[in-house]
Amino acid sequence: MANNLTSSYSGESGAIKFSDNSSAVQLVAAVRNFTVDQETQAIESTVMGTTGRTYLGGLTQFSGSADLYLIDDDMGQDSLFAAIGNNAAAIELYPSGTSTGVKLSGNVIITGHSITSNHDGMVEASITFQGSGALTKADV
Repeated sequence: MANNLTSSYSGESGAIKFSDNSSAVQLVAAVRNFTVDQETQAIESTVMGTTGRTYLGGLTQFSGSADLYLIDDDMGQDSLFAAIGNNAAAIELYPSGTSTGVKLSGNVIITGHSITSNHDGMVEASITFQGSGALTKADV
């Protein structure tokens, strides 16, 4: 069976932009990877007399995470760090770069920020986020 993909992309140019609501959306430096998960609630609509359960789509949500090499003076990383405990802020995720593919965007609450330091590796930071509202997808 033939694959009908018109384009596929490498993730090596992926990017994240973030705003902590006190400044414009900033490019986040040294992104290693990110994941975005979307899901919808399944609401049971089964009625008596049927033999199989039925469901309707309910509310949707998205969440995700990202890993970065820690950069001390990067405004984007500083915004992520400062966002803990704050209201939802804008995030833009570019799986294949800011000039090709798609942009995923929405508002998120930064739910976690951790820093890892190893004697034989790079200092890394990780974030987790919970979407607030819808995740949108647009062509770049």
